[in-house]
Amino acid sequence: MTLAPALPPGVFARTFAVPESAIDGNGHVNNLEYLRWMQDIATAHSDAQGWTLARYAETQTSWVIRSHTIDYLRPAFVGETITVLTWIGGFDAQESPRHYLFWRDGDRKVLAKARTLWVFVDAGTGRAQTIPEAFRSAFTVVPDEKQVLWALKAAGPVTSGS
Repeated sequence: MTLAPALPPGVFARTFAVPESAIDGNGHVNNLEYLRWMQDIATAHSDAQGWTLARYAETQTSWVIRSHTIDYLRPAFVGETITVLTWIGGFDAQESPRHYLFWRDGDRKVLAKARTLWVFVDAGTGRAQTIPEAFRSAFTVVPDEKQVLWALKAAGPVTSGS
C-alpha cells in the first residue's frame, strides 16, 4: 500500500497507475492527460459532495472554465502510481478557484501543481450567475496549499478528507 497522510477536510483524492495511453512521444505523460485528470477529479469531487450531473441538470446550472494554470515540476511515466488531489480554494460571487496537486507515490514528490478558475453559469444561457449557498455549503474551502503539502509529506495511508 502506498503511504501518504490523512488529508485535510475538503481535499479529495484519487490514486491510479499511469496507463500506457497517457504517454506521449517524449516517453512521459502528455500534458493533455493532466487536463483530463483535472476535469475527471473535479467531477468526482462534485459528485461526492452531492452535486452530480443530474443535480446540475435539475437546477439548470453548470460550470465553465475561465482559465487553467499548470506548473509541471517532474515527469510521470507509465506504470507509476500517482495521486491527484483537488480542493476548492474559495468562492467569489460567480467564480471559484479549484486547486490540484499531482503526487508520485513512489518517491513522494509533487509532479505538478494546477489551478482552474471555474465560473458558475445558467446552463441554458451560459451567463454567469451567483453561486448558490447550497453549493457553497457542500464544500469545505481549503485556502492554503501548504496544509495539503504538509499532510502529503507526513506518513500514513491516503484518505480523502471530504
